[in-house]
Amino acid sequence: MKKSLLILALLVLFIATGASAQQLLNTPPRDGVVDEGDRLEKNPIPYPWVRYADFVWKKRIWRMIDVREKINQTFYYPETPHNNWKNFMTVIMDALKEGSITAYDAASPTDEFIVPLTYKELMMRLERSDTVPMQRPYPPYDWYDTVMSEKFSPLDVKRFRIKEDWYFDKQRSMFEVRILGICPVRDNYDENGNFRAFEPLFWIYFPEARPVFARAEVFNRFNNAARMTYDDLFWKRMFNSYIYKEENVYDRKISEYATGIDAMLESERIKESLFDFEQQLWEY
Repeated sequence: MKKSLLILALLVLFIATGASAQQLLNTPPRDGVVDEGDRLEKNPIPYPWVRYADFVWKKRIWRMIDVREKINQTFYYPETPHNNWKNFMTVIMDALKEGSITAYDAASPTDEFIVPLTYKELMMRLERSDTVPMQRPYPPYDWYDTVMSEKFSPLDVKRFRIKEDWYFDKQRSMFEVRILGICPVRDNYDENGNFRAFEPLFWIYFPEARPVFARAEVFNRFNNAARMTYDDLFWKRMFNSYIYKEENVYDRKISEYATGIDAMLESERIKESLFDFEQQLWEY
């Protein structure tokens, strides 16, 4: 009897060990020292409530972020996503595909969030196709038309437009900025490969996208164990940009009345005027 119980116990242990071994074989090994899955479960810092009666001053600013600058390279890399680490444009496109955020038509000159686009409509605009004549490599060597399609790549986007409001909250005596929208921009070329213009693709409403950005990691070059998120990057203003438009009575961009070094100086003048306004709010 004791011998039968011993054999039964060994059999149960063998089956349990085999099941555990099979489970270990089906689970990929942990790529790191600790399990970092919980680190991605973050929520964005909520905005402070601002009453209309305390909203006493505002100026709208449009900026351009060029990801080719060294400080902005965290938006462009990695080129290939891995370990839950994606570049900024890939994060946006993945969220649009799953329906977490909404894309709005960028054709409006006022940059308002008016016309929403479905993911299918958006990809029809982003992916280019053209009819090209080709000759068959076998007799009778006749010509035929074929459609050549160019797939959209997030790496084609090297600039982002930012629409933001600078405001003064009288209740808290705070001069703050709040980002309203982000617009990816790619270069537009003609048939000969010559640059024609910047092509704005679509707008996304930034407050709607913050939960997505709060779960998307950004590389930290000083401490890889304490990575930030894209929401942290915008909240702490850890990027470089230049102003290409401010709210004005003519509703025109800087490039419409200044070029070259004059446009750069005008952009700096607008930026300095914001800091001067904040300094002049206080008297000692």
